[in-house]
Amino acid sequence: MHLPSYIRDVQTKASCLYTRQDIEVALDKMAKAMHARLADQNPIFLCVMIGGLIPTGNLLPRLDFPLELDYIHATRYGGQIRGGELQWLVKPRCNLQDRVVLIIDDILDGGITLHEIVKYCRSQGAKEVLTAVLLDKKEERLPEGLSHADFTGLSTQGGFVFGYGMDYKEYLRNAPGIYVVAPEHQ
Repeated sequence: MHLPSYIRDVQTKASCLYTRQDIEVALDKMAKAMHARLADQNPIFLCVMIGGLIPTGNLLPRLDFPLELDYIHATRYGGQIRGGELQWLVKPRCNLQDRVVLIIDDILDGGITLHEIVKYCRSQGAKEVLTAVLLDKKEERLPEGLSHADFTGLSTQGGFVFGYGMDYKEYLRNAPGIYVVAPEHQ
């Protein structure tokens, strides 16, 4: 557990990568692309908890077509700033058989978690599996990770980030933008 003063220090020393306005524009763009691709597909949207909660919650009101919503909770981080072994905490309740599934997460970095979730959905008989992330860290991709998302809002070159669902040691998901952690806290 971190003291609130430490977390405030991390937030104060961080630099803003994307403002709320930048993110709203990116979410509008993502929603428009999702509408064009999925409006007649009766998709299941799977929110990857916990990070995907804020991007999903901000995308849904922008979409005006029938869809089902469920969630999946798989993580490699568990409050750390480096990924470890994938842990499955909750699997979706919806039947994915013969359905188009859109997995929504906060960030695509190494790509391991999303790759494994895509594999899981396919193993459950999904007709098609698509992915969406608010932020893509392309330079972080691991060879065994998902190479790209089908819908991406923003991108960055590097640095540890937080805000709009992305966390710093389980804190700062609620930051009103996307921020890069100062070097002394990485």
